[in-house]
Amino acid sequence: MKPTTTRNIFLILLGFLGLGAISGGVLLIISPTGEMLGLPITEFKNLPFQNFMIPGIILFTVLGIIPLLLIPALIKKPDSRLADRLNLFKDMHWSWTYSIYVAFALIGWIQIQLIFLQSAVYWLHTFYIFYGLLIILIALLPQMRIAYQKKM
Repeated sequence: MKPTTTRNIFLILLGFLGLGAISGGVLLIISPTGEMLGLPITEFKNLPFQNFMIPGIILFTVLGIIPLLLIPALIKKPDSRLADRLNLFKDMHWSWTYSIYVAFALIGWIQIQLIFLQSAVYWLHTFYIFYGLLIILIALLPQMRIAYQKKM
């Protein structure tokens, strides 16, 4: 597969994640009871929140806004000292690294949901675990690593 095709698939995956998380986050923010999503708060055990407002804000920003902001960063590859400080892969552009962070955040988000649900796993949980793994897998492809490797 050509590097640009791989990158475009990667950008589309981040775009769908971001748009889906923004819509889910907005619904949780405007309806913190979870009713608009058909997500009764009573299904969650030992939830540290009274409602879904805080999870909605987290979903909206971490899995919504951040992936959408990464798309232009992955295209233009801008320099950022601040972003580079949190970049664990110093030989790679920070936007590539942050896309992996987002994928791990998605997997963590689902795992936390499963901890609080305790008794139910829905097909959507499995889908998003694999979605996060797919983002990581594509990021680790040689053509992606070459495209985002810093020029030293």
